[in-house]
Amino acid sequence: MFTLDKSWSLFLDRDGVINRRLPGAYVRAWEEFEWLPGALEALAGLTRRAGRAFVVTNQQGVGKGLMTEEALAGIHARMRREVERAGGRIDAVYHCPSLASEVPNCRKPNPAMARWAQADFPEVDFRRSVMVGDSLSDMQFGQALGMATVLVATKTDEMEDIQAAIGRGLKIGARFGSLLEFYADILRKTK
Repeated sequence: MFTLDKSWSLFLDRDGVINRRLPGAYVRAWEEFEWLPGALEALAGLTRRAGRAFVVTNQQGVGKGLMTEEALAGIHARMRREVERAGGRIDAVYHCPSLASEVPNCRKPNPAMARWAQADFPEVDFRRSVMVGDSLSDMQFGQALGMATVLVATKTDEMEDIQAAIGRGLKIGARFGSLLEFYADILRKTK
């Protein structure tokens, strides 16, 4: 694996990694945003260690007209403020509002959001980046860009698809039950 330090960039999925995923629904307002246990502490610690920290999130609820870009921006602004209050930071949040059926679209595993981050922060080196996510598309996104990948295994309905993809050559660098477990592992490795 690796030791997270200032030369690394951290890419994180949102729903299922940072906050509770709402299966079959979307977090459409801050009142529906629920931090996963230990996620805020982990985010603060991880982002203090990394050179850059980004959230990259598929948000087709916007494309479906279930929420506005403004509502999503408000959720992300509040999330970033809470991370800052906890002592961490998120340099930028990138989202894709496209529907899964749209061609082309910017949804993970398409690397568009990572490319946007690199355009805004040219020092980002994908070979010194880690993608932390809970889905097959997150792992494919990271692998396609040459990133280290960390699976937060909270999306149980996708585990069979992930196992099949591993059998076809998908590489997952590490697997944890939560973002907090990943952070604890980083702390253990740096003592």
